[in-house]
Amino acid sequence: MPKVKTATMEMKQAEQEKPVKASEFDCLVVTNVRVYPFKEGLNMGHIKALARVVLNDQFELTQLRVMDGENGLFVGYPNDPFYKGEEYRSIFFPITRECREHIENCVLEKYQEVTAA
Repeated sequence: MPKVKTATMEMKQAEQEKPVKASEFDCLVVTNVRVYPFKEGLNMGHIKALARVVLNDQFELTQLRVMDGENGLFVGYPNDPFYKGEEYRSIFFPITRECREHIENCVLEKYQEVTAA
């Protein structure tokens, strides 16, 4: 008896044949990082430096802050100066944890490199 292909079988075969889709994060590449550390004498609180990040040579994120927190260094994002709530509201920020960690790692590596020199 000949085998009849059903729609379900065709869908399963198509799923197996199609290439693995890259996640959205894979297409986001930090192409340039500039860090501007503050001199030791300045009292800027927990802020250690300002940074600029370029993504895919097309989009620039400015006013990132390298902060010294309770758990070590981290990257802070600019806050909306006109927000009247009790908490801060960032102007822009990464939505996924992977993207945040990728940007943070690039900025902190550059910060370490600049301050070590």
